[in-house]
Amino acid sequence: MKKKLMSGLVAAALLGTVVLPVSAQNLAIVNGKPVPSARADALKQQVERSGRPITPEVEGQIKEEVIAREIFMQEAKKRGLEGSAEYKNQLELARQTILIRELFADYQKKNPVTDAEIQAEYDKFVASNSGKEYKASHILVESEDQAKSIIAQIGKGAKFEEIAKKESKDPGSGARGGDLDWANPSNYVAEFTEALVKLKKGDMTAVPVKSQFGYHIIRLDDVRDAQLPKLDEVKPQISQQLQQQKLAKFQEELRSKAKVQ
Repeated sequence: MKKKLMSGLVAAALLGTVVLPVSAQNLAIVNGKPVPSARADALKQQVERSGRPITPEVEGQIKEEVIAREIFMQEAKKRGLEGSAEYKNQLELARQTILIRELFADYQKKNPVTDAEIQAEYDKFVASNSGKEYKASHILVESEDQAKSIIAQIGKGAKFEEIAKKESKDPGSGARGGDLDWANPSNYVAEFTEALVKLKKGDMTAVPVKSQFGYHIIRLDDVRDAQLPKLDEVKPQISQQLQQQKLAKFQEELRSKAKVQ
């Protein structure tokens, strides 16, 4: 008897005639109306794409969410809200959003970022950021006279860090005693960079350096070879950046080809 039952199921499966019971196809029945399990599956996919694991607790929450939506939908239909202009407008906007999202997802699937593209982008990053890194400190003030006064005070023994905390109008570095941490000198505005690279380790600018931000007193604390991350450490970020660039280019191509009157 068992053998006959098994062989019957196999044959049915091969012929594609196995019919699932109604209870397996539906998540629940609300006010006599079946709620398809496919709705819960769709929500699960959304949760999974967000990176959240599907635990038994999350599955229970998804089930309750699907049931609650069905209850609220039934009430909305009972009140005739499906026929309102506002509902139809919002439905059209949602339809557009979903369809456009699918378009972009399809493009990215068919145009993935390759390892060669990631390597090339990393090589450009290395080329533009290699060389020396400078650990600098600065005090930024409004006027040249104030900057000259501070240089004189430091020359007489006043502490750079204490003046930076009190006087610098750069809130970020000022709170740290003027410390700008390690950086490629090209990260700064041209006037600052030009003055910084001329300093020797431990030296401070003898005259104020003017920039668009005000007047700087700059001190060079240390110099080292650039510390760049390895490819594996930045590969996900580079891949994401290239994906965004490709998608932006695709969007621009579509816009340029469209006839807008």
